[in-house]
Amino acid sequence: MSTRSVYETVESERELLYDLAERLWETPELGLHEHESAEALATTLREEGFDVETDVAGMPTAFVATYGEGDPTIGILGEYDALPGLSQDVKAERSPIERGGPGHGCGHNLFGTATLGAAVAVKRAIEDGELEGTIRYYGCPAEETLVGKTYMARAGVFDDLDAALTWHPGDLNTPRVGSSNALNSLLFEFEGEAAHAGGSPDSGRSALDAVELTNVGVEFMREHVSDDARLHYSIPNGGDAPNVVPAEASVWYFVRAPTREEVERNTDWLRDIAQGAATMTQTEVSERFLSGCHDYLANGPVTDAIWENMEAVGPIDYDDDDREFARELLETVSESNRESRLEDLPEDVRETVEPHALYPEPVPPFNEDVTSGGSTEVGDVSYIAPTGQFNAATWPVGAPGHSWQVVAANGDFARKGMMFAAKVLAGAAHDLMTDPERLEAARAEFEEATGGEPYETPLPPEAEPPFDMTAE
Repeated sequence: MSTRSVYETVESERELLYDLAERLWETPELGLHEHESAEALATTLREEGFDVETDVAGMPTAFVATYGEGDPTIGILGEYDALPGLSQDVKAERSPIERGGPGHGCGHNLFGTATLGAAVAVKRAIEDGELEGTIRYYGCPAEETLVGKTYMARAGVFDDLDAALTWHPGDLNTPRVGSSNALNSLLFEFEGEAAHAGGSPDSGRSALDAVELTNVGVEFMREHVSDDARLHYSIPNGGDAPNVVPAEASVWYFVRAPTREEVERNTDWLRDIAQGAATMTQTEVSERFLSGCHDYLANGPVTDAIWENMEAVGPIDYDDDDREFARELLETVSESNRESRLEDLPEDVRETVEPHALYPEPVPPFNEDVTSGGSTEVGDVSYIAPTGQFNAATWPVGAPGHSWQVVAANGDFARKGMMFAAKVLAGAAHDLMTDPERLEAARAEFEEATGGEPYETPLPPEAEPPFDMTAE
């Protein structure tokens, strides 16, 4: 039994998948508020015959769709949240559809759709008697704020998986074999006393001063953390008017590092700084723990299944129109950004990618020993079950993620990358379900990597999904 049947099923649903990806792209929604996107995906799976559980882990836009019974159980992870401020038409110039509105600057409309296409292909193979076992599609909201999978993991929805598969849009077709930073996401809220800033400033106590002193303290802290650690922040509330001493202000921090231990150590230091700032300004500080995640453990046998299918599916069939539009988009990206990206690539890729801007060939795994500066709650899943993920090319090489260029890339070449991803996921799931020895090897490597220790959530018991940290 070959993987060709699941590839063919994915291909037969090209029109459906293109339409679904377009529908999500046209209605971009921020994390924990992806109501239309989640409903579109869940409804499609329900109509296909999946049993769909909604409102998972206390999040209305999280869902789990299941088909089949018995072992093995393979999970495919989908995402569909957008980013704020990145509304953009499919044009090689900045052209917001809704000024200030959200946009799919990380390609999650493609992400959620490709994983659905793969799950449907595997479901039909089970239905036709070609495969035995259970396939699950996980509708994971709020990845951009590192929320969805962590809260789903705490709820135990991944606990019985034999393996998990996922992908992410990018500019290359390649397995992800390196790690990623663990993370804590915290909001510090300061409370002082309001006063007339001109008439009686002595009677006020500025919560904004406390926020600014916290940030100054962190700047001095940076010298004394590891080179790989990251601390960054935004100020959701900085007061309302210059002539009023702000009685309330807040600062939102991401604390990243290669291990949970270092994240916790740096978080404790950050808490001390925030408390010190409150003491200096005679204000009060409270903390909300919004989310956290683990680093990523790439599982070798699962990743091997992904790579074998990337090779089998072969290069993406770009045409001249695809390459021309990609070149036009890339011309809007700074030369330094393009050069920085090229320096990260294997030499053979770097030498051949220009001037086409698109690289259709699968690229063998590289950067195995590199820890990404970013974070993903796929890491939490990887501490629960053997997990593999990969990138597929849906934007030009050198275009930055989380940019309007990525939103604009939602044309034919991006959807071709989406179809490539769906076939690879379906093929990898097929191979895992038909090869008990591969699953046994994956489990053995997983047990060694985790030391046989059970997954521990980074979330404190009182943490709840932070619906208020993104606007509808």
